[in-house]
Amino acid sequence: MLNSYHDATLILIGHGSTLNAESAAPTYQHADELRRRGIFADVLEAFWKQEPCIAGILRAAFTPRVFIVPLFISEGYFTEEIIPRELGFRNNEQKEFARVQVRPGPPGVNFKEQTLYYCGPVGTHESMTEVLLSRARNIIEKHPFPRAPKPKETALFIAGHGTGNNENSRKAIERQVEIIRGRGEYQEVHAVFMEEEPRIGNCYSMTAARNIVMVPFFISDGLHSYEDIPVMLGEAERIVKKRYAEGQPTWRNPTEKKGKLLWYTQSIGNEAHIPEVILERVREAEKLASAKPVIAQG
Repeated sequence: MLNSYHDATLILIGHGSTLNAESAAPTYQHADELRRRGIFADVLEAFWKQEPCIAGILRAAFTPRVFIVPLFISEGYFTEEIIPRELGFRNNEQKEFARVQVRPGPPGVNFKEQTLYYCGPVGTHESMTEVLLSRARNIIEKHPFPRAPKPKETALFIAGHGTGNNENSRKAIERQVEIIRGRGEYQEVHAVFMEEEPRIGNCYSMTAARNIVMVPFFISDGLHSYEDIPVMLGEAERIVKKRYAEGQPTWRNPTEKKGKLLWYTQSIGNEAHIPEVILERVREAEKLASAKPVIAQG
């Protein structure tokens, strides 16, 4: 049963982009849905790369409780360093920080204290396994040419960004690979990355399977998924840019490269059940706060 959050503001934090408006679309989609349900007194959006910005969003929260949920994949550079720093949960020297903090209430309200709950990212939730598998199944069903290969004839690749800034950034993807590989449904399951080894473009040489399904483990379909990854997979940059400019899919499913057929899916961020994951993260943070002392901030 859902607790009452009529005294609370929910803030969804996305990456955003000044170059691609679609990067923010999942954040607005899920905020609109949760706003429609009327669970919280208010639902706000904030972004790292566009307005409204993370650093100023707390000035728009006028409730005694504020729950902050990062719409990110991993507990990595952004969720453990950038976002907490911008919200004042930590400074650059701190390695650990309190996930629940009490601060003075904002001016003009009838309460003295405001409790901030910093929740876990949606991408590490256990239900993401089914989201990834659903993406893989659906792309084959939608484009079965020349015939729909069975999972046992297919290598599943989960693609992530990767970064040298935080070693945790790839852990969410590697964890999903471990879980899915353990289920034994696919011939092979691998993780690949844009900025770390193994690279996305190495997928062809990493598997003996004739068929490959590539699922980008990103919240939004932005320039990475629409342009960068198709080029990394071997499509000519000019063709990708032309298709994108014309509003066409930038990867034709399936495309044959290096003797293998490759299906490439959309990112996972617009899945309809993600609002449930957001609510689960809110409940977890609330439960954690009841079990641990809350840190007051001046």
